[in-house]
Amino acid sequence: MKRNALEPDLQDLPKTIPIFPLNGALLLPGGRLPLNIFEPRYLAMVADALQSSHRLIGMIQTNDANTQDELQPMLYSVGCVGKISSFEETPDGRYLISLDGLIRFKMTKELEMKDGYRRASVEYGNFISDLGTAPPKINRDRLLSALRLYFDAKGFTADWDAIKTCESEKLVTTLSMICPLGFQDKQALLEAANTGARADTLSTLLEMENSGQILNIQDNDDVRH
Repeated sequence: MKRNALEPDLQDLPKTIPIFPLNGALLLPGGRLPLNIFEPRYLAMVADALQSSHRLIGMIQTNDANTQDELQPMLYSVGCVGKISSFEETPDGRYLISLDGLIRFKMTKELEMKDGYRRASVEYGNFISDLGTAPPKINRDRLLSALRLYFDAKGFTADWDAIKTCESEKLVTTLSMICPLGFQDKQALLEAANTGARADTLSTLLEMENSGQILNIQDNDDVRH
């Protein structure tokens, strides 16, 4: 069963999509990503997507470890395609859009740019399970324990009652997208095999962050003494 009746079926997904490289802006299947579009090339990209039958844009991150060209950096091979679910034109010429994550893709070939934005040939075959809605099995106790320590260390507030009752896939997807982790960590979350594996990866990343915070506190105490 699809998450939304208006989502395209696998066989209807385009093999060529516009791609939007943006580090740290993680889009996952089932997630929603708001974007403020103001650069001319991305205004053109959104305008073209809105005129298409599918309204899809592929979000992807740059692989800085392999960057050779600052104007057109190398990209990771895995991203997530999202459908424009809402958009607004502002008086100063921007687009405010929301992308609903559908399915991850593997980029097989980058194509010639169009109006300054990048495009790619993609395949979805490795990520068919992204279109399903089966409830995942996750270790909620581990995740919430790590999350509470992480939020406390960062000074974040949260509605813990709402978090505790949140459905597992939505919880993992939302936390993966909003937690201010490094873009390499975000890529690891994106490439996790499924929601259960993503929950384990997120728990590990938060635990590592928490350990680092504890070490920093201890180092500061040592300096003061």
